[in-house]
Amino acid sequence: MSFRIDFHGSSEVGAYMSFANTYCLVGRSSSGNTLKFLLENVDMPIVETTINGISMVGSQARGNKNGLILSAATTDQELFHIRNSLPENVLVKRIDERLNALGNVVLCNDNVCIIHADVDRKTEEDIAQVLGVPVYRQNIGCEPLVGTFAALNNQGMLVHPGTSEESKKELSELLEVNVIAGTINSGSQCIGGGLVVNDWMAIAGLKTSNIEMTVVESVFELGDDVDIEAKRKSIIDHVVN
Repeated sequence: MSFRIDFHGSSEVGAYMSFANTYCLVGRSSSGNTLKFLLENVDMPIVETTINGISMVGSQARGNKNGLILSAATTDQELFHIRNSLPENVLVKRIDERLNALGNVVLCNDNVCIIHADVDRKTEEDIAQVLGVPVYRQNIGCEPLVGTFAALNNQGMLVHPGTSEESKKELSELLEVNVIAGTINSGSQCIGGGLVVNDWMAIAGLKTSNIEMTVVESVFELGDDVDIEAKRKSIIDHVVN
């Protein structure tokens, strides 16, 4: 299942949303159109919020089924709202990190996480503890902003087109998923800026072409031949039970 939308006129949907298999964060918008769309199409907890008073929550958060890390700039009120809106088993923590745009410097699924090479050692330990997965320092080709230049679920990874074959092979072996290079939003290399994805849904920016969406559905195994509803129900039931 895949969709193309914009967020208050922007196709950089990854900057304003953060997806996991059991919840979704979305930035607060005056129009409310994105939230309405999510409520109609996403059958899991949806948290409309700000982080540090702004709507670009996707750039400041990263999570999986086990946990959610937030920028240290997250206010106490925002933290309380987010924590109380998520499933009880999801650990939520503010991370005090110099590279505070966590959505840009961290990329994860339910099994593994990669981070910017310059992230602090204490931050690396906190990320591993909150997300409950091994953490590796790894570039996407020559790009250290792993969350900006790639997107990842438990089946596949989409990376920017400048990623070498050697780097794609290395990422595939490390993360144990299929890795394909592509673009989003009609040629943008900032994959994470224009796409959010979990194991049963992808939401791309409105500018994304049909060919780009075909690649997205292929690498993340979201095509019509996949029983998406059964996959979604299995994921949700596993976490709830």
